[in-house]
Amino acid sequence: MITLASDFGSPYPAAMKGVVLQRSDARLVDVAHDLPRQDVRAAAFWCRETLPYFPPAVHLVVVDPGVGTDRDALVVRVGEHALVAPDNGVSLPVAREIASEVSEAAPDVECFRYDYDDPASSTFHGRDVFAPAAAAVHEAGVDSLETLDAVSLVESVVPDGSPESVVDCRFPEPTVDSGAGEARGEVLVVDDFGNAITNVPGSFLDGRAGEIVEVNGVSAPVTTAFADVDAGERLVTVGSHGFVECDVNRGRGDEAFGLAPGDEVVLAG
Repeated sequence: MITLASDFGSPYPAAMKGVVLQRSDARLVDVAHDLPRQDVRAAAFWCRETLPYFPPAVHLVVVDPGVGTDRDALVVRVGEHALVAPDNGVSLPVAREIASEVSEAAPDVECFRYDYDDPASSTFHGRDVFAPAAAAVHEAGVDSLETLDAVSLVESVVPDGSPESVVDCRFPEPTVDSGAGEARGEVLVVDDFGNAITNVPGSFLDGRAGEIVEVNGVSAPVTTAFADVDAGERLVTVGSHGFVECDVNRGRGDEAFGLAPGDEVVLAG
């Protein structure tokens, strides 16, 4: 199986699929091709929240604002999974999450360079570099990456470690003062529903359902479901990813709370 995720929209993903299918009989599964454009951190977040649910696979992730530059192509192996992506940090948060989901001792995260010849295009490495690489990894087998001439090991790091020679994307850490009932964090992403997803852990709201909290001075109740408030009303809840969200029932939380990715969030009350 090869999964595909990108910010390409349409029709560019079809070209990547065509290249893969010329080289492999892999089952292809689209994850998303409408990831926020050129936003590596958002891509890392959404892939981290999605790809660990797949069975062992090769995951092709192309959000590549550095296309055409000298940034490397990377293959990251974690257990029976491999991620093929630009060396811009998008892979490692996903790999760490996959490692944490493995029931036995968490496997190391192994980073490999993937060498490639001059691509046909300097603006579409998804088609000319990463799709062929994903097909090659799939055909060789994740366990046999080392048999590929184009692949060379960079380093192996424990799941919580930070590699020195590849780009890593680390999400900002919130500051939580449970005694004072305050948390300071940041909006990581806004989903298509307008839910503003923060980096504040959901545990901050444990036992507080029905209470009123302030988000940057804007009051909203803590709920366990959107329907706990009337349509159009603000709410604060814990999303499926385990983080605090600022939402509106049948509306857009980002607009109601005045929030965008990267904004500071102060929860109090």
